[in-house]
Amino acid sequence: MRDAAAQKRRCFLSTPNLNFAVACMDDAAFRNSVIQSDLSIADGMPLVWIAKATGLPIKERVAGSSLFQALRTARTGAAQLRVYFFGGPPGVAEAAAERLNAETSAMRSVGYDSPGFGSIEQMSDAATIARINDSGADFLVVALGAKKGQAWIQHNLADLRTPLVSHLGAVVNFVAGTVSRAPVWAQKTGLEWLWRIKEEPKLWRRYWDDGVALLTLLATRVIPCALEARRRPAAAEFEQAELACRRDRGDCELLLAGALGAPNIARLRPLLEQAAGADEPVVVDCGKLRHIDSAALASLMLLYGDCVAKGRPWAIINPDEALRRQFRLHCAEYLLQPRA
Repeated sequence: MRDAAAQKRRCFLSTPNLNFAVACMDDAAFRNSVIQSDLSIADGMPLVWIAKATGLPIKERVAGSSLFQALRTARTGAAQLRVYFFGGPPGVAEAAAERLNAETSAMRSVGYDSPGFGSIEQMSDAATIARINDSGADFLVVALGAKKGQAWIQHNLADLRTPLVSHLGAVVNFVAGTVSRAPVWAQKTGLEWLWRIKEEPKLWRRYWDDGVALLTLLATRVIPCALEARRRPAAAEFEQAELACRRDRGDCELLLAGALGAPNIARLRPLLEQAAGADEPVVVDCGKLRHIDSAALASLMLLYGDCVAKGRPWAIINPDEALRRQFRLHCAEYLLQPRA
């Protein structure tokens, strides 16, 4: 991330946790903000546990606050990372800026703003964006609540000159010292939520709702998905899969047949890049596709996110019921809904 800042290269960082995952199932705009991010990290032990149960290659949790702290304490010969805090409770962004600048670290604050509780549009006036840009910040830390924060970033990303942008809601509180972070043992065992409730009692309702949603996910998606993974096709079926990208009757058509997943993902990615570089509507023909795993679905999600960002129509055609079930188990049934 420091390299991105030094090179003025845009990096929109999202930090999905269980709350993100639950919200993404019902909120298309919020889900798209995560899909369209330049980098997403698993900021939640439940996501790591689900990944292990379903065979996803996520080995450990990387919390957004831990990433911020690592950048803050990095010992490099490079210039300090310039940070702008945007959001948080009244007075907290200012306190975070003052506290950060009162210590010797690899960061310094170049500005802060507490926009209150207005709409996305009210928080996105020209003067606000100009203050952020004129500060020369390398890293914009947004704290407006997950959904609102992601939406604010998406709304303003094209006008922001800050290379690194992320919604890190708790970070502003941690830096300001108004909330203390959980001990390492609680972070690693998945009990940080108990500490957070102790520090911020109002969060109990969110964690209750997320806990109920997690149990539902385990029963209806995770366990069935893990069982489904045991019936993975033989290696020969992946080797014999037929994949093609062609332009046909005004569409950019992806033809997928056989078994598609991690064993042949290297063959799929160039076709997705080819499709992403086209201008026509994207049509994914799955009439002969018999199996798709999380790796292939994740790649299709990225192409879908690109189509959404560019306003390109998208459609998956001819999936049979068995394939639809695989999409549902991976919470990817929205990919089956055509975009006009």
